[in-house]
Amino acid sequence: MISAVENEPSERGTSAVDIVVQQIKAYIQEHGLGPGSQLPSEREVGLMFDASRNTVREAFRTLKAFGVVDVRPKVGAVLVDAKMDAALDLFSFHLTFSREAFRDVQGFRKLIEVGSYDAIAARIGPADIAHLRSLNDAMGRAETAQAMAEMDFAFHHDLLAIAGNETVVKIYQIMKPMISRLMETGKAIGSNAPTMRTHAEIADALEAGDRLAFQYLMSSHLDHGLAYIPATGARASTSSPQQADN
Repeated sequence: MISAVENEPSERGTSAVDIVVQQIKAYIQEHGLGPGSQLPSEREVGLMFDASRNTVREAFRTLKAFGVVDVRPKVGAVLVDAKMDAALDLFSFHLTFSREAFRDVQGFRKLIEVGSYDAIAARIGPADIAHLRSLNDAMGRAETAQAMAEMDFAFHHDLLAIAGNETVVKIYQIMKPMISRLMETGKAIGSNAPTMRTHAEIADALEAGDRLAFQYLMSSHLDHGLAYIPATGARASTSSPQQADN
């Protein structure tokens, strides 16, 4: 419990706890911290803002109540994305692995990924191209369908992330259960060579600044994934050495 003096409103009607909460928020903004970033310890925050340990503890509790931080044992206060977690929970609650749902998700992907070229091309650099190629290579080295699907998802996710639209990336993350399930199914029943070849060609098109080639390759790539939708009723094996396009 914080003392009555610590919790009394200041002359401007703001409690000591509220002041520290605002100071912590300002610290987060000034240092460009995001989800996963660790905040200073209670002792360090107290020294930074000349506040008592109890006041700082209550400030952290307030931030946790509003979904800003998660206080973890032996780690301390870590920033979380509560809105993202809530969206994931809601999506998982309503998730149905039906053929219609898979078709809708694949159709959404086509709208977003095929139409993303201009935004990606405006920001992409050699390091981004190299990263995409490394993900494609990692998919080829993966030994299970699940691991292959993880690298396949990472390729498409990180490709969209280059465009710099945080909302699009978050929506893509929310749909990961559906997308990964379809990718994993494909990896378990076919050859992975077409996926890796198309990924490499997509990277080539981006490197060459070829808009038409990128859109054609991405559209065909996603259309190919529709072939595996009838097989999604049964869960894909995660140990098959055979791989398939997504």
